[in-house]
Amino acid sequence: MFEKIALVGIGLIGSSIARGVKAKGLAKATAISTRKQETLAEAEALGLGDIYTLDAAEAVRGADLVILCTPIGAYEAVMDTIAPALEVGAILSDVGSVKGHVHRVLAPKVPRGVHFVPGHPMAGTEHSGPAAGFAELFENRWCMLTPEAGEDRGAVERVIAFWEALGSNVELMDATHHDLVVAITSHVPHLIAYNIVGTADDLESVTKSEVIKFSAGGFRDFTRIAASDPVMWRDVFLTNREAVLEMLGRFLEDLSMLQRAVRMGDGPALESLFTRTRAIRRSIIEAGQETEAPDFGRQHGSAPGE
Repeated sequence: MFEKIALVGIGLIGSSIARGVKAKGLAKATAISTRKQETLAEAEALGLGDIYTLDAAEAVRGADLVILCTPIGAYEAVMDTIAPALEVGAILSDVGSVKGHVHRVLAPKVPRGVHFVPGHPMAGTEHSGPAAGFAELFENRWCMLTPEAGEDRGAVERVIAFWEALGSNVELMDATHHDLVVAITSHVPHLIAYNIVGTADDLESVTKSEVIKFSAGGFRDFTRIAASDPVMWRDVFLTNREAVLEMLGRFLEDLSMLQRAVRMGDGPALESLFTRTRAIRRSIIEAGQETEAPDFGRQHGSAPGE
């Protein structure tokens, strides 16, 4: 599909792309660049690519597909480094979960003749680093692409085909609308998870050991989300602040109504909300974006003697 793919950044998403590219034979060569020698050495030890370098410009030279896989806050500096080395006709993409900021920061720096097709694979885990990736990460998950209206259709189609080859469902979307959608489906839930886990950690009435020892399913699942890469999520909230604040405001209004229902002992209002939200869970399962297996699909060890 491509002569050479360059991955700038090699964490969970970048390493999963590299594994998928190798498994599906999507490129003749994969170049990997990252700023830390130890991370680069880990990627090489894992055999994720064919070319390894700390110089991002060297990695993208001759590549017909370049994907930025660093935290969003690093994009501008990375672009300043790689722009002079990008080949005419190459496609520049990324995996960041905020697209308005990406367009504002990168589009003015894209050299003439280079196609710009930003992307966001809606896939991930709470783990990070080259070893965390796996080729199946994108299977039956959505990848949203946000090219400008006038972008070369052939380039867009090639990126669509690339993500579909990795197993993703692909949707084209306006960048501003994308940021609102992910603010409520991803960013605000992460913010809530970080907050509630922090609140539990700060409580003076219980000890930290009790919070850990008596973690029920709900708190346990919040801690999984709150274990996500702190640098990546710091950048997400700084670059998508308008959409996050808008959705957070809506959430706080609804939370106040729920607080009132609890205070007033309004059982019908609580049951009505819980019935509606339970239906959302069923819809997500029916859409193939989650499993209905018990305990959120977690794998359990065999019972003694089995």
